[in-house]
Amino acid sequence: MAETENRSARTGKGTAGKSRAKKGSSAGRKKAGNSINLASIVKKITEPLVFGLDIGTRSIVGTVGYRTPTGRFVVVAQVSVEHETRAMLDGQIHDIQAVADTILIVKQKLEKLTGRKLTDVCIAAAGRVLKTVVAEARVDFNYETVVTNEHIYSLDMLGVENAYELLRQEQQKEDIHFYCVGYSVIRYYQNDYPITNLEGHKANSIRTELIATFLPDEVVDGLYAAVEKAGLYVANLTLEPIAAMNVAIPEKFRLLNIALVDVGAGTSDISITNDGSIIAYGMIPAAGDEITEALARKYLLDFSEAEKMKCQSTSRKQVTVHDIMGLSHKISSEEIMSAAEPVVKEITDKVADRIRELNGGKSVSAVFVVGGGGKMKGFEEHLAAALDLPTERVALRGSEVMGQIEFLQKDIKVDSLLVTPVGICLNYYEQKNNFIFVTLNGERIKLYDNSKLTVVDAAMQFGYPNEDLFPKRGQALTYTVNGEMRMRRGESGDSAVVKLNGRDSALSAGLSQNDKIEIIASTAGKAAVMSVADIPEYHSAIHFVFNNKLITCPRFVKVNGSLVSQYYEIRENDSVEILEYYTLEQVLEFMDIVCRGRVYVNNAIADMDTKVYDNFSIACEIKKEEPNYHELIREYGDGQVPEAVQNGESLEAEAVAEGQKAVSEKTAEETAGETDEETVSGGQDKESEKKADRKNVESAAEIMDQAVTVNGDPVVLKNKKSYILVDVLDFYPFDLSVARGNRLETLVNGVSSDFTTPVHEGDEIKIYWV
Repeated sequence: MAETENRSARTGKGTAGKSRAKKGSSAGRKKAGNSINLASIVKKITEPLVFGLDIGTRSIVGTVGYRTPTGRFVVVAQVSVEHETRAMLDGQIHDIQAVADTILIVKQKLEKLTGRKLTDVCIAAAGRVLKTVVAEARVDFNYETVVTNEHIYSLDMLGVENAYELLRQEQQKEDIHFYCVGYSVIRYYQNDYPITNLEGHKANSIRTELIATFLPDEVVDGLYAAVEKAGLYVANLTLEPIAAMNVAIPEKFRLLNIALVDVGAGTSDISITNDGSIIAYGMIPAAGDEITEALARKYLLDFSEAEKMKCQSTSRKQVTVHDIMGLSHKISSEEIMSAAEPVVKEITDKVADRIRELNGGKSVSAVFVVGGGGKMKGFEEHLAAALDLPTERVALRGSEVMGQIEFLQKDIKVDSLLVTPVGICLNYYEQKNNFIFVTLNGERIKLYDNSKLTVVDAAMQFGYPNEDLFPKRGQALTYTVNGEMRMRRGESGDSAVVKLNGRDSALSAGLSQNDKIEIIASTAGKAAVMSVADIPEYHSAIHFVFNNKLITCPRFVKVNGSLVSQYYEIRENDSVEILEYYTLEQVLEFMDIVCRGRVYVNNAIADMDTKVYDNFSIACEIKKEEPNYHELIREYGDGQVPEAVQNGESLEAEAVAEGQKAVSEKTAEETAGETDEETVSGGQDKESEKKADRKNVESAAEIMDQAVTVNGDPVVLKNKKSYILVDVLDFYPFDLSVARGNRLETLVNGVSSDFTTPVHEGDEIKIYWV
């Protein structure tokens, strides 16, 4: 009986074993069938497949897929393999060979599923090693300028260079070489006013605020080494927070102030959007592993058993585990959540603090959570409380953001774990990048290829001085005008000479693998030069009312206490003073007159040192010049000067008398010398000679000087009876041989005139190119 029972038991056991074997065999056949079906589907796909690896702290997820012409991404196959040991900690590779072995397993499984040989792979670096720097850059123009794409590019590159300099200062005690892996413009400014796009706008100055991201050399080298040991070539490198952002927060949502938190095993990566762009990246070195370690300590479990316990608690009501003593325990998910709650709260508090720090000290409007660590019960609620947000404003993102993603494998559960792996593949299409090698001035350098590499990027990585790339200005000239400090910029020099593969090129030229670059430093322009006439205030005038007549005078200028002309060349630190007044003596000298008796300024008696300001009035009796005898003869005729005129002024009468006496004596001498034989015709000849002499005297008397103002400068016209506008050019230095405009403008007293226009005493003349 016992034997029968035993036989029966053995038979039952055997039957059960056979049953399980059949079931396993069936499952195996089903899985093999799925693999065969998938491989046959892949054979029909004509688009090139993209292979992406999410190399995480706990596991490596491989994804193979392609993007359709309509923009959808089709995941052909996906495999996840956990590390057998803790080869990675906090997102950093510690055991390159162990990680490479796991990558190889993922690669082989995907090759079996798809029937394709996989050689190129896209990868992502964890946020824990990411360095982000917010920097500014500004460019000032000499005059209002239309902003071109070249201006914007130069501005951005200057901003990245400033960010790199800030990072170098921050890391000065660390012997670490950083690579710039990209930058995002936060905001542009036109004349200090925010603007979305600068191109085509006129501006006196442009400015940018941007966030630049950098990776340490050893992080990149570690990732590359592990991938290459698995027989793969890196086709594209991105950052995990950027990859997650591409899937979880589409651009249409980035106008809002939203945070994305990717909670992995070792790190929690954070990205923040606002005003249409990504404004900050960050991380905290705390995530799912901290929860696992807390459960391991609580229940005396090894790490892998604690990890299984954590994962199962998110989908089951009860979990069975075995501790290190070999004892089995059945623990409810509620108890597990209670045990993990202090650690969950600690992590969410740190995440909330980092979000506020990255967001300018304030909370965000909403938070999206992705990654396996974020699936722990209570994570969303604690994070919402820490950020003072309603619970519904913190959400775990999974299938709802996968609307444009199609999975050919039917057994894949679409949740938040897949966001980053899919994002890594999508980034290949958006920003294909890798590292390339180029040679600059004979030295070989490595560059992170973000598909937008230019000569400037190579120069920055090389450490080429920024000031030797772009034109340098000549020495500036500083001076003061009426106590106000001013500066005139020097002329702009020439840009650096760039040769790419032996041909003339530009700083904005794109780069490819093994390019050879030669850069000759930029040059400085001429030093600033200017004269007094270049000062805007110099061209204003002072107006006086002299004996009820409006007089216009140019302003006097003193430099370092001495009067100078408009041609004085200003020197460094000169003190220029544009005088607001004339002295009375200067006014009279400018007008070339002499006053008789008292002089009144604004109806008050004044002396020669009295200051006369704009719109002051001057009154005085002008002392007329004593008349010349020849002028009297011309006016009244020989011997016909009236006695009243002679008696008008004693000096005039004396001059007239002397003149008459001289003429009478000359006439008597001429009469005594004449002979009786003198004919009538001879007498007529003598009379003609006398008339000619009189005409010459009258002509000499008619020549007169004439004072005018030309372009604000006093000018005296000489040696003519009358003057026309063209005569001014004999006394005023204006070069007509070189055209400095489209046409020459000539004005007399504000009226447009030609060169034959008569010019009179006191006229105000302007001659300039338009």
